[in-house]
Amino acid sequence: MASLKTIRKRIVSVKNTRKITRAMKLVAAAKLRRAQDTIIAARPYTRALASVVAELSGVAGKDAHPLFQEREAKRVAIVVITADRGLAGAFNTNVVKQVERFAASDLTGASEVTLRLIGRKANQHFTRRNANIASYEPAPTSQTALQTAREAANRVIDDFIANKVDRVYLVYNEFKNAGSQVVRTMQLLPVQPDKVEKGSEKAEQADYVYEPSKEVLLTRLVPLYVQINIYRAALESIAAFFGAQMMAMENATKNAGDMINRYTLQYNRARQASITKELAEIVGGAEALKG
Repeated sequence: MASLKTIRKRIVSVKNTRKITRAMKLVAAAKLRRAQDTIIAARPYTRALASVVAELSGVAGKDAHPLFQEREAKRVAIVVITADRGLAGAFNTNVVKQVERFAASDLTGASEVTLRLIGRKANQHFTRRNANIASYEPAPTSQTALQTAREAANRVIDDFIANKVDRVYLVYNEFKNAGSQVVRTMQLLPVQPDKVEKGSEKAEQADYVYEPSKEVLLTRLVPLYVQINIYRAALESIAAFFGAQMMAMENATKNAGDMINRYTLQYNRARQASITKELAEIVGGAEALKG
């Protein structure tokens, strides 16, 4: 059995750890609230833009923009969004496993699969496995998410137009609530106007007069649609990370409390055994003196 001094040190150590995990939980909860507000503000804009792109493509046709062009998926790029840090449960692991499953099952016919990584955890994972990494960027923050999305969108659009890739996918954690995240895989390019979100209300196709022309509008809006999808995924990932970290730190704090209780019980038993032994030695010595 461990000595009383050793058990005391363990209790103090676990108590200090519990203070850290409790503080990290509170910080994550505060950041989650701000990230959640940002997502709520961005989602209506994303849906509205998707609806406009779907409507314009319906009247202009899929040949109206090169990003609508369907090609055989021989060269595929995957944009992967993870975090730079851990201590968030399976947040990062779920994304990289989904990428590996997706590449092994749905992309078996592709001759080349390249990765565009956003987030240090994804870069560490795939670098160790010698994956075909085309680019790497640090994980987005609320301040850098838009710039990161813009640069990532420009890269994949340039590759698609130059026929360097035939298809582009996006894998990220979608925020549901503080205790739940869902890994999403969506096709970025070619844009599929008939599959974009149109909201809950489906109005009949109206006959509008477009100024400038439908083709000019699509030239501006379709690349913006790709960028906004990456931007929204980045915001979803940020909020999902803080939610996962908050829950992980809450579980860690609870486990630390359980460990402290076990060590305290062990300490009390060891102390009681030590006192009993000392009393027995005193009584034994007294009886020996009598005899």
